[in-house]
Amino acid sequence: MAKLKSPEASARLFQRVFICMKCGARIRADMQKVKLGKVRCRRCKRKELRPIHKELK
Repeated sequence: MAKLKSPEASARLFQRVFICMKCGARIRADMQKVKLGKVRCRRCKRKELRPIHKELK
């Protein structure tokens, strides 16, 4: 996989992006709202979210 060269592209892909622990949906939200539990998954309505991994495995 090619390395991202521009900081704009890496910010768009990895900044403020969270993944649902149950269904794997991608959600863009603020870190503070996720920590407080104010953000829910659109698909399964759960509040358990994790940050996206920066490197693909």
